[in-house]
Amino acid sequence: MVFWLITTVLAVGTCALLALALWRGHDGARPAAEFDLQVYRDQLAEVERDRDRDVIAEEDAERLITEISRRILAADKAMQTEKTNVRSPQALRYGVIAALLLALVGGSLTLYRGLGAPGYGDLALATRIERSDEARKNRPDQATAEASLPAPVDSPDAPAEYLELVKKLRQAVATRPNDLQGASLLATHEMRLGNAARAHAAQAQVLRLKGGDATAEDFASYGDMLVIAAGGYVSPQAEGALAAALKKDPKNGVARYYSGLMMLQVGRPDVAFRAWATLLQDSPDDAGWVGPIREQIEELAFRAGVDYELPALKGDALAGPSAEDIENAADMDAEDRSEMIKGMVARLSDRLATQGGSPEEWARLISALGVLGEQDRAALIWQNAKDVFGDRPEALDVVRNAARELGMTQ
Repeated sequence: MVFWLITTVLAVGTCALLALALWRGHDGARPAAEFDLQVYRDQLAEVERDRDRDVIAEEDAERLITEISRRILAADKAMQTEKTNVRSPQALRYGVIAALLLALVGGSLTLYRGLGAPGYGDLALATRIERSDEARKNRPDQATAEASLPAPVDSPDAPAEYLELVKKLRQAVATRPNDLQGASLLATHEMRLGNAARAHAAQAQVLRLKGGDATAEDFASYGDMLVIAAGGYVSPQAEGALAAALKKDPKNGVARYYSGLMMLQVGRPDVAFRAWATLLQDSPDDAGWVGPIREQIEELAFRAGVDYELPALKGDALAGPSAEDIENAADMDAEDRSEMIKGMVARLSDRLATQGGSPEEWARLISALGVLGEQDRAALIWQNAKDVFGDRPEALDVVRNAARELGMTQ
């Protein structure tokens, strides 16, 4: 309430000053004929003085007085007409001032409602931290987050034979709950089918069977599956898995990335920025989390109140097959070369689908699919890229160049 009162007083005060200047400007305006009238009167007085001193003849003086008097009458008439035009009616002046008040006060409030945050009071840093801690403590659990999403289904593109094998694997793991290898394989294949919920259930079984021998990667994979199953939300369960991964390996990239994301989700962009900026500095360009971080960290820095410039890539090490990779495969036989490229394309495609990536990586994927002759898949990737980068024209142009080379766009 105090904010609105202060801004309204400032706007009205500014408008009052402008209105006062407008009002005084009209009151002080003088018609041009008034200056002419003063000149003629001075001339008439000078002629009278010259006649009294016998400087000019009586006949000439009378002629000059008559001419000047005629001009005085004409100037006086013109002055009365100009005064009517110069002095605006009061109703008009009131209308102008009211319009000014509406433009300044109403326009400012309308602009603030569009660009500002009405109803969101300024908070002290301690209050913001307190609210963030409360949000972190009371946020929904994993089950609640998954329940709000559509039920997971097997990928419709998966071959029927593959689906049948996975079903058998599920049955085998269900009947042999202590089979570590089976649980590990099931977690991997469930993720390939897009069933993150089933995958993290299998990975939880892996962690149970490994016990103290579980690695940081095991916990990080579990956290990754939990986040994906929750639609990108880092639940308390996922946070626990990530903390366990970082305890075993403080440099684990997946755990560091999702830990930063969690802090962003609970209203601590400052902590999230520091985590991501450090991770970006420590990571190679082809790390799976580099692309998502580069896409978001500038906005995150703005929210954290930090003046930040996105660093350049350390090198051309984007994931996926590059032109050099394909050239180096020239010595392989056709089948091996094709399998190598397909493997790299599959890894890049999976990562972009689950974690996102930079526009350069999307462009590289489209180009690689073109090399493999998979024009239909490349076209689908291009359509997906338009949705992902639709609000970032510069990033979309990078992907568009790759699509244009394959004749997908004009």
